[in-house]
Amino acid sequence: MLSSSLVKLSGVDIAVIAVYFAIVIFIGFYLKGSSNTSEEFFMAGREMTAWIAGLSFVSANLGSLELMGWAGSAYQYGILATHWYWIGAIPAMLFLGIVMMPFYYISKVNSVPGYLHLRFGDGTRAISAISFAFMTVLMSGINMYAMAIVMKVVLGWNLNFSIWISSITVAIYVALGGLRSAIYNEVLQFLLIWLGALLVPIMGIIEVGGWSNLKAQIAVRLGSTDYTHLWSTTGHFRDNPMGIHWTGLVFGLGLVTSFGYWTTDFLVVQRVLSANNLRSARMAPIIGAAFKMMVPFIVILPGLIALSALPFHLVGEAQAVASGQHSYNEVLPLMLVRYCGPGLLGLGVTALIAGFMSGMAGNVSAFATVWTYDIYGAFLNKKASDRHYVSMGRWCTFIGVLISVGTAYLVQHAASIMDYVQGLFSFFIAPLFGTVILGMLWKRATKAGGFWGLLAGTGTAIGLWSWVRHDPSALRYVALSPDAKALAEDMYRALWSWLACVIVTVVVSLMTKPRPEAELEGLVYGATKIPEERDDHWYQKPIVWAALIAVVFIALNIIFW
Repeated sequence: MLSSSLVKLSGVDIAVIAVYFAIVIFIGFYLKGSSNTSEEFFMAGREMTAWIAGLSFVSANLGSLELMGWAGSAYQYGILATHWYWIGAIPAMLFLGIVMMPFYYISKVNSVPGYLHLRFGDGTRAISAISFAFMTVLMSGINMYAMAIVMKVVLGWNLNFSIWISSITVAIYVALGGLRSAIYNEVLQFLLIWLGALLVPIMGIIEVGGWSNLKAQIAVRLGSTDYTHLWSTTGHFRDNPMGIHWTGLVFGLGLVTSFGYWTTDFLVVQRVLSANNLRSARMAPIIGAAFKMMVPFIVILPGLIALSALPFHLVGEAQAVASGQHSYNEVLPLMLVRYCGPGLLGLGVTALIAGFMSGMAGNVSAFATVWTYDIYGAFLNKKASDRHYVSMGRWCTFIGVLISVGTAYLVQHAASIMDYVQGLFSFFIAPLFGTVILGMLWKRATKAGGFWGLLAGTGTAIGLWSWVRHDPSALRYVALSPDAKALAEDMYRALWSWLACVIVTVVVSLMTKPRPEAELEGLVYGATKIPEERDDHWYQKPIVWAALIAVVFIALNIIFW
């Protein structure tokens, strides 16, 4: 069961980890009694405040996948990895809160496929539900693998043992308490992640002597200043470590992938739908955006410090497995061992475990909801009792975990976790965003247009991926340059699949008969009266806080240009 480890945990470290596991299981048992109806189990009774929903919203995304994957990507690509937290998140999160949440919330849907059912019918719902369910188990598997890597590097645990012991824990507390249990644990995990993960960047930046010294040390070690600039090196594919052009970042990431993920991925949208009123639902993504802007300081910065501080060079996952070297994905555990002694190491490891729990629980609870509401309840058993659907949700939580265990082993063949994830997003998230945004903003979009557009977009992404795998020279056409690298290819593939979805949806819609405007009430802008929010003071308005966050976002991009 055990292999060589970098460190031996003290009794204090073991106690910290054991207490954490006990707390998350206790929360599941404690909340079981308040998760008896489908509304309680799948939507947390729609009782969450803006702060709880907002912290859960960002925490569900801040799993071990984020902590380890982007720390590794920062080591591999430099500060360019920050784009996935800033331009790849903030505008989309603000757009969700200001523009899209009124439609999700007032329609009282239980999922994004549920909204597509109301807007475009069963065909579009089926495609989105099946593709989303498939993606969630793959993403859950990635979180499992990331956690197993932590246990292997730090504690010497066998990968198989780590995957099973952690996944069983998540399955228990999500199956017991449903979304409410997942949300409360995610808030706890958010706090633990910040407490534990802050240790590495604080101690690391002290060791290297500040940000200016860090930039100088990286430039000397790598012979390049490209690793510490956000935008200035993206004028050509050859000028930056990621092999990406600014158009790929702005349109492929900023417009398509990020908006697709933050506004249509039910993993995160489900948390916002649990809010207790419309204002809370709109504020939750805005609160989440404020915290999201700070995440690079606990995720990206450790990867940059590792470029200067680690005495050896890391390699891709597949190469590491073959050669026995450390991989990009092991950056954060290695830095944790470097800086944390007894007690602090236990807190740091607990933070990574909490990240795993958060990411996996988010995917599993979303899978259970979409399977029960949008596949099983919509097509297989439409007339079952509410109690039956809750029972189905509990059982498919365990089934989803078992499937995820199988998918965890697929990640070993990827050079880095985040390359693998961005490829998945281009298949499932990018075309879905095209369908949802046209459905919300364009009254003329028809049932046939939504169905064929989503199908065309998904097919385009899969086709382009297969083309490059079969013929690597096709990269020059997909990513607009033979110098592009994996993440650049993912961004352009997402852009083309989104464009295919939009074009086909528009063309087919113009050729088919639209629904009467009266049937679009609550579903489309221009056909819906948005409820007025009664805020006593100007500083309570969501638009005010969204504008403030937008200003800070622009300032950060200029500072790190």
